[in-house]
Amino acid sequence: MATVQDLPQIRGVKQIPVEEFYTSGHRTCQGCESALVMRLMIKAAGQRTIVVGSTGCMYVANTTYYSTPWVVPWMHTQLGSAGSAATGTAAGLSAMMRKGKMQQEPINVIAFCGDGGGVDMGLSAISAALQHEEYNLLIVCYDNESYANTDIQASGSTPWGANTTFSPPGKVIRNMNTRWKKNMAPMMAVGHPDMKYVATACASYGLDFNNKVRRALTSGGPTFIHCIDPCPKGWDYDPKYSHELGMLSIETGLWIQYEIIEGELMLNGPSRAIAKGIRKRKPVEEYLLRQGRFAHFAPEDIKHFQDKVDEQWEKWWIPGLVPITPGQDDSSGTDNAESVSYTHLTLPTILLV
Repeated sequence: MATVQDLPQIRGVKQIPVEEFYTSGHRTCQGCESALVMRLMIKAAGQRTIVVGSTGCMYVANTTYYSTPWVVPWMHTQLGSAGSAATGTAAGLSAMMRKGKMQQEPINVIAFCGDGGGVDMGLSAISAALQHEEYNLLIVCYDNESYANTDIQASGSTPWGANTTFSPPGKVIRNMNTRWKKNMAPMMAVGHPDMKYVATACASYGLDFNNKVRRALTSGGPTFIHCIDPCPKGWDYDPKYSHELGMLSIETGLWIQYEIIEGELMLNGPSRAIAKGIRKRKPVEEYLLRQGRFAHFAPEDIKHFQDKVDEQWEKWWIPGLVPITPGQDDSSGTDNAESVSYTHLTLPTILLV
């Protein structure tokens, strides 16, 4: 396995690197959180990094007629091949160094994809990349919950009931999208048990995201981070509220912040405080009613949404990760067996401290 760079954890905002490697010149929408993800991601990784981007918002908006905001080497790859391109880039660097055609040094390889190119079309390529333990690479899925680049079509990451061009609300059928959001990060963690690092993040918590990128890049081997990215165009809200909506997604318990380090799970930020009972989850209504894509919701729709969020916190084996309700062991012949508390379950271990 190739060596990794020395990227220490950032202890406060004053220690965040000043250098910018994703600069002016992009054409993202006003209030685009995905652009902030790119900026924070490469700021944490540093200059000795190669970035590979699959087709999507962050490809189209960042490559306009021979111009790009990237100050580091950057390459475009096809919609479903972020994982393949990341593996190929890491393998190519390894081969060139082994043959003496490049200086031996750790170079970060980061591939990014949207929910269309990652959660849907690129799932198999990402899975294959995460099985190559000999290559150091990070795959970041920036999730704006739709195919936003091609006019807001529904993806496997689109929330239940959301208004998209593929699921417009109607008089007969109010909610066309009846699928619950795909649970991507746990799927990657459980399906690839030898992977050393998986995390969820949100650019509204920039320092947390910076440090997760650095942990991923210094873990050794393939790693994965899934970010929730508020999208003014697709979610239909005033762009100035992007940061606030990112925070609300976590404070309502809809998006859960955590990282899994060599099988050990740690909840982060507000999610940890909620799990420990230090703070209460905000009603999901505060999040939904701030977005035009849920403007057609009736009270029963909001209740259904809240019930689903309550279920993942109160009934799932591990909130937000394992959608299984522990059964009771009735081998003793009684019906009084205690259900297992998620705070004592492991992947193999959950840390709340």
